[in-house]
Amino acid sequence: MISMSSVATDPETVIVETAAGRVRGQRTDGVSVFKGMRYGADTGGANRFRPPQPVIPWTGVQDAFEYGHQSPQMRGPLADKGPMSEDCLRVNVWTPDTDGARRPVMLWFHGGGFEAGSASQKVYDGTRLAARGGVVVVSVNHRLNVFGHCFLGDRLGPDYALSGNAGYLDLIAAMRWVRENIGAFGGDADNVTIFGQSGGGRKVSLCYAGQDAQGLFRRGIVQSGSHLRVQAPEHAARLTDRLLALLDIAPGQAAKLLEVSTEALSAAQFKVMRESRSRFSPVLDGLAFQCHPFVPHAPKVSLHLPMMVGTTRTELSNQLGYEEGVFDLDMPELTRRLQRYLPAGDVDEAIAVFQAESPEASPTELYFSITSARGYIRDQTIMAEQRVMAGAAPTYAYQLTWRSPAEGGRRISQHTLDLPFMFDNVAKAPHLTGPETDETRALAQAMSETWISFARTGDPNNAAIPTWPPYDVADRPVMLFDAPPRLAHDPYAAERRFMARYETQQMGRALHR
Repeated sequence: MISMSSVATDPETVIVETAAGRVRGQRTDGVSVFKGMRYGADTGGANRFRPPQPVIPWTGVQDAFEYGHQSPQMRGPLADKGPMSEDCLRVNVWTPDTDGARRPVMLWFHGGGFEAGSASQKVYDGTRLAARGGVVVVSVNHRLNVFGHCFLGDRLGPDYALSGNAGYLDLIAAMRWVRENIGAFGGDADNVTIFGQSGGGRKVSLCYAGQDAQGLFRRGIVQSGSHLRVQAPEHAARLTDRLLALLDIAPGQAAKLLEVSTEALSAAQFKVMRESRSRFSPVLDGLAFQCHPFVPHAPKVSLHLPMMVGTTRTELSNQLGYEEGVFDLDMPELTRRLQRYLPAGDVDEAIAVFQAESPEASPTELYFSITSARGYIRDQTIMAEQRVMAGAAPTYAYQLTWRSPAEGGRRISQHTLDLPFMFDNVAKAPHLTGPETDETRALAQAMSETWISFARTGDPNNAAIPTWPPYDVADRPVMLFDAPPRLAHDPYAAERRFMARYETQQMGRALHR
């Protein structure tokens, strides 16, 4: 947490002047690091559910040595072990130097859906990415779950009309902070790439659709999180009604929500989520969002912006890998479980199609592949197709197909496997990648250099990968990140054609993280 300090600067620290006051960071591994800086005021008290308010300027120097508080949420694997509070609008910066150079800026949105997570996860550390690419890496915490997306409509007056999208507006405030301040950290405010994985990818998707985000970033990378629709206001209102009922607050007394403790509000929203199998998430409120992001078409406001978008091969081996008996499936059990994801009459055909593409796959691998293709990969394909059909700037599609040896290889290419490679942090994530090897180092080089190249120019091509053309609906070029990476035209074509019969799963139902 930022604290006031009068300690004199030394060669291991560096002071930067921001618009609100001076901050002191630390120099480590050739990179200057600033953590926990405020980009918005405390969101507690009267500021709860409201759009983010400006930072109060300070005098003196604030030490920026520790990550700031994370948004209130239920404790779990996606939350950092550190403190939580509504004073969570915090930004972190890694920069090669604070010399006034205009380096590309890479602004990271953390994962965890819209309900959990923190920018302080070890694998998100930007030191190696900043040093490798000569870029400025930025990450942020912002409001989540009920604190960021409690739709109050007209119940609390015009000051709360945007309450259903307060967490999204935090991202806008963070991008404005970058525009105003990043030059002092050696970054180029006119060359900002937003990128994120899972829930972070969903947040990037929203920024392509929101009018408020336009002009604040130049390009984006959507990793395992193509977000095509936002929540209908009537559904969001039902979640709020249930929240009020659980807290024993009458509908006409919704203002009492401002007095509920963070712990009680977190617990109540978690009960609502479990009961409804839905989540407090961005809302089609007619203000922040006037239409759905990518269905029925790509947003016109961002057609001029290039995009990278992709998934891993078996995303859901992460989440479904915790189901009882999932690693011991036989074909009858595979057929039974798939009926939760596909119409019963389509299951046999799906198995046949995916077996033809991967004859060596076990029933467990088929389960992971089919469910991942129905959800994450189908949505990613829709997003890319919508942009191509709308004549958007280049869209580059990828898939991470490398098979991890971690846990005996049983999760194959799971959700989050991309993180240690594109952040060049393999050593921090052996639970995902297994031990460091020449192969993992080569893949980290390929992916991190590709992300850096795209951030620098909007074109991901670089010496570490084959030539990568933009996506189109004829040849469908996709970069397959494996060891080594290779370009494929319409890979797993039969699987794609099979899944094309389905709409997105984001049609008013619960979303996977």
